[in-house]
Amino acid sequence: MLLAGRIAARIAADRGIASVEQVLQEFGMSARALQRLFREYVGVGAKRVIQCHRLLEVADRAAQGAIDWARLALDLGYSDQAHLVRDFKRTVGRPPAAYARSLTSSPVQPAAVSRPRRAPRRRPAAR
Repeated sequence: MLLAGRIAARIAADRGIASVEQVLQEFGMSARALQRLFREYVGVGAKRVIQCHRLLEVADRAAQGAIDWARLALDLGYSDQAHLVRDFKRTVGRPPAAYARSLTSSPVQPAAVSRPRRAPRRRPAAR
């Protein structure tokens, strides 16, 4: 497995990784080397990969029910709850509490099936 793949797998496996510095320390490489490696083989920077996995953890926990958002923010390495909320909202489009509420709201009822309307036939223009 390529080094980029091993690093990405490590980030995915350990939700405690909250910063690029942790990755640099564990794999013994420079910030620039990691940046180049991820841009070439992953397509985005390591910071973005870490952020995505942190937000996946937020979404997973939101699906589980009642959450102490401040505690979760600290567990995932955010400086505070506001930072977590801002990050989540920027990526998902709504705050994590609203996202969690949307998961528990009543399921969407399927729409009634109807036949698609046919477009009216066009008559050839008279000449």
